[in-house]
Amino acid sequence: MLTVSNYHYIREEFHSKYPSIFGVTPKQFKKQLSLFKNQGDFVTIKDLNADIDSILVSKNNYFLITFDDGLKEQYKYGYPIMETLDIEGYFFVNSMNNKDKKVSLVHKIHLLRSIINPSEFIKKVLQISKLKYTLKDKIRAAEIYVYDEKISAELKYILNFLIPFKIKEMIINKLFEKYFDEKNTVEELYMNTKEIIYLANKNFIGSHSHSHYPLGLLENKEIEFELQESKKYLEKITEKIIDVISYPYGTKEACTEEVVSLSDKEGYSLGFTTERGVNKINQNLLLLKRFDCNDLIGGKSYDN
Repeated sequence: MLTVSNYHYIREEFHSKYPSIFGVTPKQFKKQLSLFKNQGDFVTIKDLNADIDSILVSKNNYFLITFDDGLKEQYKYGYPIMETLDIEGYFFVNSMNNKDKKVSLVHKIHLLRSIINPSEFIKKVLQISKLKYTLKDKIRAAEIYVYDEKISAELKYILNFLIPFKIKEMIINKLFEKYFDEKNTVEELYMNTKEIIYLANKNFIGSHSHSHYPLGLLENKEIEFELQESKKYLEKITEKIIDVISYPYGTKEACTEEVVSLSDKEGYSLGFTTERGVNKINQNLLLLKRFDCNDLIGGKSYDN
C-alpha cells in the first residue's frame, strides 16, 4: 500500500497581517519524515514507475512525498532535507510561472488574503460578481477547507469554485497590481529553470498543469491545453519525459471523468488528487489519493 503526503509552503516562519499562507517549517518537515521512516519505507521514483502494482498490493506501508506549485522554498528547504535522509519524491510545477513569468491566480489570492481582511475581501467579490452564496455552499466550503477558519474557508471556496473565472481574474488582477510587483514576485516565489532542471535530472519533476486552474470546471479544449502545454514545456526545458501529474485543487470537482480521460490521452501514467486515503490494489492510477501532511503522524491535525 502507498501513503502519499503532500506539501505546499515550507519556510522558516509564517507571519502576515491576516493568516492566509500555511505550511511547515524545515524543522517540522524533517521531524515528520523521520516519523514516517518509523512506520514504513519510502518508495523510490524508479520503483514507483517500474512496478507500482506491487507497491499497492503489498501489505508493507510505503510512503511517497509530493510538493505542489513549484515553489522556490520547496527547492531551498524541502529538497535538501529529503536528500540528507535519502528520500525521493515529486515536485509538481505549473509551467506558466516559468514560461510566461506570471504569478498563478491562486498565489495572487494567497498574497492578497495576507493583507486584506477576509470579510472585506468577500464583500468586494460578492458586490462585483453579484454571486448568490447559499448555505449548501458554506457547508461544502467547510468540508474542503478543514484547516481554515469559517470566514477564510468561505472566501477560498467562493474564489476557487463559485465565481466565474473571468470575473475572478479581473478582480484579483486589479487588486494584485495595486499591492504587488508581478516580476519580482515570480522571481521570489517560484523555482527558476535551473532549479527545475536539477530536480528533473533526478526524475523528481511532474506537471501541475499550465495555469493552476481547477481542470474539471473548464471546457474540454481548455483542459487539453492545460495538460498539453505543461507537459510540452517541461519536457522541452528538462529534456525528460513528464508523465506524472498532480491535479490543481485535486477535489472531485477538479478531477472529473473527462479530466482523467484527457490526462490518459495526453500520455500521463500517474495522476494525484487531494482525496484522502491510502492507495491499495485496484486503485485508478490517474486518481491516486494523497493526504495533506497535517493529516498524518507529525501533522497538526493528526489524532485531533
